[in-house]
Amino acid sequence: MKKAQLFLLHFAGGNSYSFQFMAAYLKDFEVISLELPGRGRRMGEDLLRDFDLAALDLYDQVVRQLNSPDFLIYGHSMGAYLGLRVSSMLEEAGRPPAYLFVSGNAGPGIREGKNRHMLEREEFIGELKRLGGIPKEFFEDNELFELFEPILRADFEIAERNDIKDEPAIAAPLFAMMGDQEENVEEIANWGRYTQSQYRYEILEGDHFFIHKHAGRVAHIIKYNYDAVTRLSYQLNKPKQ
Repeated sequence: MKKAQLFLLHFAGGNSYSFQFMAAYLKDFEVISLELPGRGRRMGEDLLRDFDLAALDLYDQVVRQLNSPDFLIYGHSMGAYLGLRVSSMLEEAGRPPAYLFVSGNAGPGIREGKNRHMLEREEFIGELKRLGGIPKEFFEDNELFELFEPILRADFEIAERNDIKDEPAIAAPLFAMMGDQEENVEEIANWGRYTQSQYRYEILEGDHFFIHKHAGRVAHIIKYNYDAVTRLSYQLNKPKQ
């Protein structure tokens, strides 16, 4: 039986290797980790700073690699916003995902009131340290930081200048996850506005990058909820005896 495809959308500053820490837990899926231009395997391409262009880039990657009627999308932080838009685009194209999983923010319209991409360098570094998930060596190596700073700023601009609070609700079910130390975690129910189907959520211990502590749990949430939808679909479409 062919595995369902799972498309992963990275966070700000991430790349196609950003979810490698979860690989051992996702063996039930054909995992495809997407990547925006300007980093990783696409280092030679120009960075994007526009949300719509970033969503279109990811949409094109999904469409090119789709080889199964069953597929899922999971995005963290910036990738969560983009995951919602890409899911909507796929539904409009008649190729809807079976499930959308998001983590690392409370959804469209819940703002932290910060424009990180415009901060002076020291303030920018302070914000990165507060968010967590970046080794301290990254800040101690000036050459390394200068290499990644433009990528981070471009991605923060994509995430912070999105205009999707009025995005139509998708038909696919949606599951949201956040760390209990994240800003606006109390607003996580906001994600429920963006699905016409089942909405569920779970809050796990940790900061913005709680997913690194809970890789197994995140993978379990994805598999369990996808399996539940698959079983329900089979029951509804099972031929009558």
